[in-house]
Order: sequence, then C-alpha cells, then structure tokens
Amino acid sequence: MEEKCLNIESKVVHGHSMFDPLTGAITTPIYQSATFRHPGLYETTGYDYSRLQNPTREELEKTIASLENGKHGFAFSSGMAAITTLIKLFNPGEHIILSDDLYGGTYRICEEIYKRYGLEFEYVDTSSIDNLKAAIKSNTKGAFIETPTNPMMKVTDIREASKICKESGVLLIIDNTFLTPYFQRPLELGADVVVHSATKYLGGHNDTLCGLAVVNNDELAEEIKLIHKSEGAVVSPFDCYLIIRGIKTLAVRLERHEENAKLVAEFLKNHESVDKIYYTGDTDNPYYDVMKKQSSGFGAMISFTVKKVETVEKVLKSVKLITFAESLGGVESLITYPVVQTHGAIPEEIRNAIGVTDKLLRLSVGIENVNDIISDLNQALI
Repeated sequence: MEEKCLNIESKVVHGHSMFDPLTGAITTPIYQSATFRHPGLYETTGYDYSRLQNPTREELEKTIASLENGKHGFAFSSGMAAITTLIKLFNPGEHIILSDDLYGGTYRICEEIYKRYGLEFEYVDTSSIDNLKAAIKSNTKGAFIETPTNPMMKVTDIREASKICKESGVLLIIDNTFLTPYFQRPLELGADVVVHSATKYLGGHNDTLCGLAVVNNDELAEEIKLIHKSEGAVVSPFDCYLIIRGIKTLAVRLERHEENAKLVAEFLKNHESVDKIYYTGDTDNPYYDVMKKQSSGFGAMISFTVKKVETVEKVLKSVKLITFAESLGGVESLITYPVVQTHGAIPEEIRNAIGVTDKLLRLSVGIENVNDIISDLNQALI
C-alpha cells in the first residue's frame, strides 16, 4: 500500500520504510557505525560518515516527514539543537518575531547567545493575528510560534499567520511539540517549517533527547542540511531507534493522554484550591474554537494557578504518583514549577506579564489510571 494512502494511525506504526530493505527486519536496525566502506573511488553506498547521514537516522527523518506530510525531515541531538539550526537561517540585522509566551530555553538562546550576532528578536502575543501583523517590519524575516504555547497554552491561528507571513516574505516556523503531527500538522496549514522536541511525546518515554524539523521547500532543506552536517548536532543511531520505537505507539498514547487530561482539567477547574486552569480542551477556553478548526485534538498539557502561593510547595512535596520533574510528554504524569524550572531564564517582569507567576503549575498528564492521577492531585491540594 502506498504511504500517502495510509491514515496516520497506520503511519506511526510502520514508519516510512515499514521494514529494513536490506534484511527484512521489521524493527529498524541500529546502524551503530561512524563510517562506511566505499566500494571504489568516487563510489558510495549512499552513506559515508554518520555525521552526514546514517541509515537509522534516515528512517527517523523520513518517518517524521511522512507524518507531517512534508518532503524533508531532519533529526538533531535535542530540540534546542533543532531550534539553533533554524535560527542560523537568518542573518545579522534581521528581525525575528517569537511568541511572547514560549519555552524558556528558546528565550535564553535568543537573548543570551544569538543577540550578540546581530539578530533582532521581538516577543509578541501571536494569538492575536493583528499583533503579528503589526509587528512585521521591513527587516522581519522570520516568525517562530509555539501553538499551544508553553506554559500558558495560547493558540495562534496557523492559517491566518501563514497568510500574513507569506504576504511579507516572512518564514513561518511552528513549534509543534505539544500536539505532534497526530493532532496537528502545521505544514498543511501553511507553515514553512515545523519543529519538535522529540524528547517529549514523539519519544514518549523520557529516555532520550532528540529534535526534529520538517520542511517542504527544497532550497530551504539544502540550507538546513548544510548547517546540520557542518555543525554536527545530529542524533545518535541508538537514540533514533528509541524515537522510532516511541512513535509506533504515538496514536494510542496520545488518545489516552488526552482522555485523561480532559477529566483532570475538569477536576482542577472545580477544585477549591485552584484559581484558574489553562487547557485548550476546556470548552470555556478562549482558544477552543481555533483549536477545533486546526487540530484534531487538544493534547494533555494543563497549566493551572493556585489561590495561595503556599500551596505550590505543598503540592510539589506531596504528590506521590505524579512526579515533580522537568520535561513533559512521557507516559508518566509530571508536574513542573515553570517560574524556577522551564522559565527561570525569563526575567521576572516578563514572566509576570504573560502569567507565569509564582502560583502557576504545569502538568503533563500521563497515561496512568485517571482516577489515580486525580486522587493524587486531590490529596496534594487539600
């Protein structure tokens, strides 16, 4: 059966190749080799050196391209390595718009590293398309948008953002980590680049680091390929294997994640210690309709504010099933305190302005029994 005829539930299970063409192995082999033999002078098997390409990495790259309905996939040693490569597509003096609410590591690398190379960064609430349009200047060349954002779950209309960016020749990059191609495919909505921290839902088991990017444009792909192979921030064959294995269960995991998250969100929404929840699957959420229009699901990320700051420390110390830890997207439920963890690099005044206060907690809802998750939250909140 042709790959394009398959539904995504089948694509994630079988990947790009479905089996190893050399041996027939159903599981993609780990080609743990740094270098490859040449048959003769000016002859190659297609593989020369693993920094340039490796068969295991190639399968992962083709799989993510297939899942996003793109042409060219790239696998990096981490999500930040992928983002770093995309930043390098721009030149000194050029202006890049970013979501005002985004992962602290992205903010840090822009402000503390790449600003010194003459790039100009501006942080905008792109959930308002008018804000995005107003922020575009004569030297604006890129827009990097998380949707939903981390951790406030703001949503940008990708189709409308694409129209505006195309009119101005702005490269639109969408961070699709929270939803994955199972729930949202930004290239189909007009984005130029989609990027993932595959460490999260795509890997799904909190056991490896990986970043992925997908594009359709051949010229853009060549630029990324040059940076990728030259800088060498490539993911190892073994980690590629782990991500490929994780992707196989993406559909069933995300369905359970979301099923649990909807019930957990409802519980938190009605808890006396909780002030407000931020979950795009809540029908009262201001971005619910946009999500319904551009995504097939809402994911399993919930942020919520508690009424008393003292509750934060109590919750983080008292949870038993849920783990107080960085990261998200694994099968285990994780709770994070953004103000000192994921968003510690962002200045306090900016954090407070976007809502990342000392009363905010972020919850990555896992696939455990939902009653156990809710029971754990309840005993920790009381």
